[in-house]
Amino acid sequence: MYKILIVDDEKIERNGIRFLLKKLNLEFEIAEAVNGVDALEKLEKEDFDILLTDVKMPFMDGIELIDHVVKEKKKLRTVIFSGCNEFDYAKKAIRLGVVDYILKPVDPNEFKNTLNKVVNELEEAKASDELKNKSMEFLYEHALYMLLNGTDVTKLRQEYSGLSLDLGKFKNMLLMEFNHDFFGRRGVDFKENENLKSIGILQYLNLNQQQEILFLGDEMNILRKANEIVKIIKADYDADCYIAISSDIGDLSEVADKMEELEVLMENKFYHPEIHVFYPNMEGETPGIIQFDDDTFMKQMKQDIKMKDVEALREHFQRFCEKYRHKTEYSQIYIKFLFSNLMKDIYGSIDETDEAELNKDIEKLYMATDFQVLTELVEEAIRRLETCFAGKTQTAHREVELVKQYIYRNYGSELGIDMLADMVHLAPSYLSTVFKKETGQNLSKFIKAYRMEQAKDMLENSMTKIVDISVACGYPNVSYFCSSFREFFGVSPQKFRESGGQADA
Repeated sequence: MYKILIVDDEKIERNGIRFLLKKLNLEFEIAEAVNGVDALEKLEKEDFDILLTDVKMPFMDGIELIDHVVKEKKKLRTVIFSGCNEFDYAKKAIRLGVVDYILKPVDPNEFKNTLNKVVNELEEAKASDELKNKSMEFLYEHALYMLLNGTDVTKLRQEYSGLSLDLGKFKNMLLMEFNHDFFGRRGVDFKENENLKSIGILQYLNLNQQQEILFLGDEMNILRKANEIVKIIKADYDADCYIAISSDIGDLSEVADKMEELEVLMENKFYHPEIHVFYPNMEGETPGIIQFDDDTFMKQMKQDIKMKDVEALREHFQRFCEKYRHKTEYSQIYIKFLFSNLMKDIYGSIDETDEAELNKDIEKLYMATDFQVLTELVEEAIRRLETCFAGKTQTAHREVELVKQYIYRNYGSELGIDMLADMVHLAPSYLSTVFKKETGQNLSKFIKAYRMEQAKDMLENSMTKIVDISVACGYPNVSYFCSSFREFFGVSPQKFRESGGQADA
């Protein structure tokens, strides 16, 4: 609905214009003013789309009125209707950008044609603004995506000098994750969810079909907000999501580090699927809440030994010790039993294991009178294991190579981390860790990057329809594919193809 202001000192004239407007069968919100001064006051208080004004009026005439507002109200369309058939007035009207100069008595057909012309101009301007805003939004999201992936802030500001990168408003990041291809299959856009709007999320950025980043301002009760989001997703989409909360963002250069922090926090969901929100220092604030159960701990450390990852073994062993250091409710025999099993696993991976020496250390372990002795015995075994592994050629883990080859062959199918981990008999969190260590890239990012490169190649070297490329690259929802492509390359698939494969077109 467009807003029209009719300005004329004669009420009968204003009523006549109202009558003509109603006959157009267009929806208008109509206001009136009796002269230029009255109209100027109304224009300063609210925005109008169309100004219909007479020329000769007391206090301020129509030409003066238009001259006052034309610089400030650039989107305002102006039409003059007047009984003055003077060339000087018409010349001034043209200079001020008036759409038309209609002589009184107003001819209904001429009036109709003029208003249709004005409405068409407004519609075209609106469409142009929406397209421009959408393009700026896509560029903004692409810049943000690059920042998350470690691109230097100064370089980004230079590259997007025409874009207002007002990223300083972001004080916290939330990583939202699903156990399945939630975004790609459903084509969900959280910006349209009325319940989520009440949370105060400043920006959404989709990472892949399972993950999305949510940016918040300097909010209070972020933990409460995160829990509210989990409930909204469950109620509105019947889906379970997990959220990791970053520590405060002090500077834009920290964003990539905060992303890594979120990924580490999110690993806890594998061990505690019943917990849906994870945040820094959670373990310290709520003892035991992000701790593994015994079976999971032992399996994890077995994997560390199998994969010759001494660093991870030490980290998991430290957390294992922290769990039991002050747990007086557990019997000494039970704790020593767990430690002895770990000791056997370690010795089993040391070349030329001396069984007599193992038995001797196990005996020491069961004879120990304090917890510190237990940890020292296992730590010594870990040091021996490290010495055994040192100097050996460390090739890429076979499991990582198997996963990569599977992705190359099946990038058009659903590729969840849980499914890939199950395929190589690893814990999902462990696969993520060793994959990043081997490739330098997060597994989800690796999958998306490969899919995007394949899509890019198809756009450059084939005439395959975009909808078919979308499906072939693992995106059954073409709308989601197009937005993902824009975020990744900064340009839509269609424009990329039209520009001959120029990603910066």
